[in-house]
Amino acid sequence: MEPVMSKLLIKEKLGYAMGDAAANLVWRGALAYLAVFYTDTFGLTAAAAAMLFLVVRLSDGVTDIIMGMVADRTSTRWGKFRPWILWSTPFLALFMVLCFTTPDLNPQNKLIYAYVTYIGLTLAYTLNNVPYSALMGVMTASDTERTSLSGFRFAGAFGGGLLVMGFLPDLVAYFGAGDDAKGYQYSMYLFAGLLIVLMLITFTTTKERVTPALDTSNNLGSEIKDLLKNLPFIIMPLLAMTLFFYYRDLPSGIFFVLVMTGMWALIKRLINNTSDDISRTQRDMIDLLTNKPWLILLGIGFLTMMFNGIKYGAIAYYFKYQIGDELMAGKYFIALLLVSILGALSTGYLSKKLGKRNLFITALLLSGSLTAGFYWVPKGNITAIFTLGCAAEFFAAMMPTLFFTMLGDSADYSEWKNGRRATGLIYSAGTFVQKTGGGFAGALVLVVLASYGYSGMDKTTIEASLPAMQLLMSWIPAIFAFIGAALMVFYPLSCKQNQVIGDALNDRRLNQSLG
Repeated sequence: MEPVMSKLLIKEKLGYAMGDAAANLVWRGALAYLAVFYTDTFGLTAAAAAMLFLVVRLSDGVTDIIMGMVADRTSTRWGKFRPWILWSTPFLALFMVLCFTTPDLNPQNKLIYAYVTYIGLTLAYTLNNVPYSALMGVMTASDTERTSLSGFRFAGAFGGGLLVMGFLPDLVAYFGAGDDAKGYQYSMYLFAGLLIVLMLITFTTTKERVTPALDTSNNLGSEIKDLLKNLPFIIMPLLAMTLFFYYRDLPSGIFFVLVMTGMWALIKRLINNTSDDISRTQRDMIDLLTNKPWLILLGIGFLTMMFNGIKYGAIAYYFKYQIGDELMAGKYFIALLLVSILGALSTGYLSKKLGKRNLFITALLLSGSLTAGFYWVPKGNITAIFTLGCAAEFFAAMMPTLFFTMLGDSADYSEWKNGRRATGLIYSAGTFVQKTGGGFAGALVLVVLASYGYSGMDKTTIEASLPAMQLLMSWIPAIFAFIGAALMVFYPLSCKQNQVIGDALNDRRLNQSLG
């Protein structure tokens, strides 16, 4: 058996990083401009765009979990996860272009088109990124190597995001020559072609080494059918959260409390079920719901995406209207993402010195405090804006890097504790909470702007909405960082315990291969 604890080659780490560079042409890059594209070019109202973000992103919950189950049960000569990267890439490139295409339709049909293309984009992203994220958990069993690999991954992610976020305004101006709709569409043709090339590099340069036994006791169809029976566990809390978030009134608040109370009772009943007559899906859910590290990371993933997503979602509006220089947003994104690469690459070294939990807490507190400082920046002080933003981003870049490597630790913990490993399901939950956080963050930006009367097609509403943009760049995201730091205090896995778990699992796999 090939040793699964061996160090990964730099070539493989770089190849893996190219996959997130490609994915973040969409996720961190194009989607950073999607809100302002919808309101200022496509023609949606801020309220309609907010609901679109909520509905589409939250629907990812079901597809992410199904994709995690499918990937865990995939068995090909290329492995479990790598083939999905290859198969999904053309669809991801296609919907990236369609999402930024403005058809000549009436407002109602435009809204339908936006829903269809955005749903298509998120589905294609799920098919691609859930297996891609899980791939990190099976390339090596070493938690230190996963931390290093995660650093490379997010350096690639920030690099891919840099290309779109830094240069999209200039490309739109160049290709569109005054026609922003044409400029956005032609720019996406360019980035879609690059996405395909980068994904092929990832597929050809990576290898799966950790190979848990494939459970064939139930076929996939029966397990998905079983999952569908348990959809209320997913759909009802998401529905309650969405209604309360969007309407923020007494009836939606009461509905939220009733649903969450009922769900808590059902979860406790499921966990306490000692019967052998439970399905594989229910067993997987019990494993997750009793996995304390994973539960804490679930909350952390949501909070950090709210923190980062609000900041990034507000930047295009902030520079266009507060600063009065729309193209400078691209320069600001470039500065942030260059610093982000340094932050991601520093994570492995700093985590060895401080430990992953302590580094996560430090990053949340420092980045949150620096972000809150934006509230006192005088209007038009570009030096202060760039300085504070870059300093905050250095620490913010460590958050996704730590999050995904710690998900691998929680997968190890689950296998060590329960004798079962659902890597795809664990990572699909990670990508789901990031999408959920991103959806709520994008919607919150639009909800706050709408509450101040903002309309992208009516310039007379801009002046009254400027205070909202100031808050969205400062205190509103900072609050989520501070809550995240408080939650991370309770994370139970230390570096020493991760090493003990990793050694025990490696011995167990070796004995299984010999036996």
